[in-house]
Amino acid sequence: MVSGLLLDIDGVLVTSWRPIPGAVQAVEQLAQRAIPRMFLTNTTSKSRTQLAEVLTELGFAVAPDEIFSAARLTAEYLRAQHPGATVWVLNRGPVVEDMSGVEVVTDARVTPDVVVLGGAGPEFSHDALSRVFELMVAGVPVIAMHRSMTWSTTEGIRIDTGVYLEGLEKAAGRTIRAIGKPSPWGFRAAVDMLGLDPTSVVMVGDDLHSDVLGAQASALVGVLVRTGKFRTETLAALESDEFAPVPDHIIDSIVDLPALMDRLMTSA
Repeated sequence: MVSGLLLDIDGVLVTSWRPIPGAVQAVEQLAQRAIPRMFLTNTTSKSRTQLAEVLTELGFAVAPDEIFSAARLTAEYLRAQHPGATVWVLNRGPVVEDMSGVEVVTDARVTPDVVVLGGAGPEFSHDALSRVFELMVAGVPVIAMHRSMTWSTTEGIRIDTGVYLEGLEKAAGRTIRAIGKPSPWGFRAAVDMLGLDPTSVVMVGDDLHSDVLGAQASALVGVLVRTGKFRTETLAALESDEFAPVPDHIIDSIVDLPALMDRLMTSA
């Protein structure tokens, strides 16, 4: 039986910060069931406080301490693996406020101890990425808040950090460690926050690989929603391979999640 819930935000609850139809009511129904929950997101354009404020304004009633962001996960990793390091963060949005205990430098010309890449956006310019490459070649470790390849907007799908990571890694001949989804570090840290066994926690997302299959690889139960960045052809290609992993559950949207959780919480 399952007893806990991890929810992605972008593509599951909202698209371009507009609620997905029925999402507010579905989250309210789940709250009434008192299911332990965390919102596990790779969103790096807003701090946890901003995310909670926006979601609450939209009707979701989410507290900042319920949000486990990629920035928070990255800060925990840096404090554990690179204590006292100076860090250059390439990202759009005030996520540095979620990185307490990390010394952030803003001048890219000063060689930092560590480079952190957040979500892709205008900041990922030719000059900025060339500087990241230069630092990589010089041996400075580069860490990514996540490895998501795309994100969904009302105008369509946009490329994300993962697209750049592959090019940088190939060019520099070095590996970039990603902390957020689909890294096991992110899923296990969120599960630890809930105080539950991974096998009893459901992860709900619109990204087949980063959210769902990544969670299942970390022993969680994966639920794929057909909203946000979901693409029928991507799922069909996976299902055509008899040896490829597939989602544990697929639902049309979060509207169907309360009924699914009811079944999973009572099944033997």
